Amino acid sequence: MNLSSSRPGAVDVAAPAGHACACGHEDTEKIVLDSRTIPHAIRHATIFGALGAIQPGFALDLIASHNPLPLLGQLESSRPGDFVVSYLENGPETWTIRLTRAN
Repeated sequence: MNLSSSRPGAVDVAAPAGHACACGHEDTEKIVLDSRTIPHAIRHATIFGALGAIQPGFALDLIASHNPLPLLGQLESSRPGDFVVSYLENGPETWTIRLTRAN
């Protein structure tokens, strides 16, 4: 699994105040999760776990090898209106979707 705090070529944005843990790291407004490296059997569960940890106003950039319409359908069914979905890259080999936590 490849998880990083920024997408290659992304512009850094000042992190909002309120980092609560004592880990010594700064929050960023978005996180990048490359789902292509996650085993298929746990892929959706891993993504939903990551999305559950995101605070309102933060975003996760999800990289996938296909258009993740089934995942987006599951997300809307289980957490309607909680995330705003924006396509940053639309195939044909790689899709990058920004999921911004609204609620």
